Amino acid sequence: MIDQAMMDQALWTLGRGTGITALGFLTLSVALGIATRSGRPLLRLPRFAVADVHRFGALAATLLIGSHMALLFFDPYAQLRLIDFVVPFLGAYRPVWLGLGTLAFDILAVIVLTSMLRHRIGLRVFRAVHWATYALWPLALAHALGNGTDTGHRWFLAFAASCALLVAISLLWRLRTDFVEYARTRISADTR
Repeated sequence: MIDQAMMDQALWTLGRGTGITALGFLTLSVALGIATRSGRPLLRLPRFAVADVHRFGALAATLLIGSHMALLFFDPYAQLRLIDFVVPFLGAYRPVWLGLGTLAFDILAVIVLTSMLRHRIGLRVFRAVHWATYALWPLALAHALGNGTDTGHRWFLAFAASCALLVAISLLWRLRTDFVEYARTRISADTR
């Protein structure tokens, strides 16, 4: 028979693990989302393949975030209430860092909803809402660094730094002047 202390420890460990894994998949999805907008193949993969991995990463991150939240809701140490999942900065434990996670979740919920309604709301609205991912990812990273109990471990700091580096490289690649979207704009402006 499993005692309550072991069950609480399991909930806490699984809650942390799903959060860390979700950050990894969210990072992958954000980096690939940035990469697919370039119009260029990535590592010899065609654009549709990169887009499929981007969507898979986003779905995996969303499911892991849901698991992270559910596991920590039932964990007595975390002391989460249902309102903590929707309204930021009300939590009992590190309310600022928990609030950043709540904000990230709220943004994620809007992104998921508009992704499911993409064909009904139109591409322009979908893209405008999808830009919120540029706020979602740093909020999630800040939540992990501020609220996570593994921030004192080198492996976690290396993981977080790797996530930040991957997104930074993707952003720098997108901001290059030969980025396909910018090249089209330059061609249009040069023909005037």
